[in-house]
Amino acid sequence: MDYSRYKDLKIRHVEPFILEIAMGEEGKLSTATARLHKELADVWLDVDRDPDTRVVILRGIGKGFSAGGDLAMVEQITQDFAARARVWREARDLVYNVINCDKPIVSALHGPAVGAGLVAGLLADISIAARDAKIVDGHTRLGVAAGDHAAIVWPLLCGMAKAKYYLMLCEPVSGEEAERIGLVSLAVDAGQLLPKAYEVADRLAQGSQSAIRWTKYALNNWLRQAGPAFDTSLALEFMGFGGADVREGIASLRERRAPKF
Repeated sequence: MDYSRYKDLKIRHVEPFILEIAMGEEGKLSTATARLHKELADVWLDVDRDPDTRVVILRGIGKGFSAGGDLAMVEQITQDFAARARVWREARDLVYNVINCDKPIVSALHGPAVGAGLVAGLLADISIAARDAKIVDGHTRLGVAAGDHAAIVWPLLCGMAKAKYYLMLCEPVSGEEAERIGLVSLAVDAGQLLPKAYEVADRLAQGSQSAIRWTKYALNNWLRQAGPAFDTSLALEFMGFGGADVREGIASLRERRAPKF
């Protein structure tokens, strides 16, 4: 499989049958530009067809796992219907492509984990977080409904009460707390994050591929059943991009102040 068309994602085989997908740059936070957003939606289709890949590790490079959407892209969505429709479709495809990817995905979350990267990180089959990672679903802070992955997977992982608390209040969740409430599979010390992710990926790569893949497919039917809830949340999120609250949300982020809705 030729991954050379991906420019913002850094993709390489690190061990036999283990593919690493990395976001970001050294010393920086990974921001979801328009290109990264599209690549993160599309790459799972290629992974699914790749005969040389049994397991994927998704990780961030630099200061965190992912830092959320580029404000220029977000602003364009509020002003341009065609852009809004395009990003809506990519957001939908990202969720369903991760769910339907045949190969198991292991995510390694450190530092801030927000936005499109977080979508794939929490939908991964095994999610591993550094204890001091900071997981935030930033939608309500921006002034739009918590769409993306939130409605489809948070209630299933950590229960409805916790999901409403963290999503409606836009409350950060540490990696340690995320493990306690069931939002991630494991939490480890930061220095052990990548070694643990590789250990898990290696075990998956050496296991029965049909058994592992069919187990993933069967379990992900829980997520497929939640498809209507996800579709509704995503539609409401993108309807919000046409409203006044998101403009105040963008302005407050640019000005580094609390929003006044």
